[in-house]
Amino acid sequence: MKLGIMQPYFLPYIGYFQLIAAVDVFVVYDNIQFTKKGWIHRNRFLKEGDSSLFTIPLQKDSDFLTIEQRVISVDYQKFKTKFLRSVKANYQKAPFFETTYPVLERILNYETPHLFEFIHHSILQVCKVLEIATPIVISSTLDMDHGLTGQDRVIAICKHLKATHYINPIGGLELYQNQAFLNKEIKLQFIKSQDIVYKQFNESFVPWLSILDVMMFNSPKDINTMLTTYDLN
Repeated sequence: MKLGIMQPYFLPYIGYFQLIAAVDVFVVYDNIQFTKKGWIHRNRFLKEGDSSLFTIPLQKDSDFLTIEQRVISVDYQKFKTKFLRSVKANYQKAPFFETTYPVLERILNYETPHLFEFIHHSILQVCKVLEIATPIVISSTLDMDHGLTGQDRVIAICKHLKATHYINPIGGLELYQNQAFLNKEIKLQFIKSQDIVYKQFNESFVPWLSILDVMMFNSPKDINTMLTTYDLN
């Protein structure tokens, strides 16, 4: 059984969904520390022909809270209104705007103050549209030692779910020791997205934007092909 484990990310780039599609079970972390400088609550979209950042506003709180403990700001409604307006202004002439914009509305209209629940819902919604049927498991629901960290935690999750393969994005190449996984009879592999290029209006291509951008400019059939456009070693 092939297993993938990641933090939750809000409307991440297509590589995140390539990983979900490549495994038999995908675990999403909710009970690990939130990193405010990471990509958990933010990503990039196409604005006036260039990359622009969008960020879910969060309530000010301790830097030591877990992802599941973080709360969305009371200013969220202002962000939602502004973001939807900006997306419409910048993508309304995109070929798949009419089918993608309602998905974004459904994601942004999900009512919960909890950041993890909000992002988890958004991941499920995108997977549904992309027809990715991989079961997604929340890490805190697993009956295991949650005091473990790093590689030890990953291996424990693999053993708990009886995984024979653990697949991680190529960015984590230096985080894991192959022998440690082999000692537990787990094959460690890394997935790396190949260059994905598609037409964004008539301007120069801006790569690795949110899955939102991919969905605006590509048919479900083309996205399905993109989901398998990676190297696995």
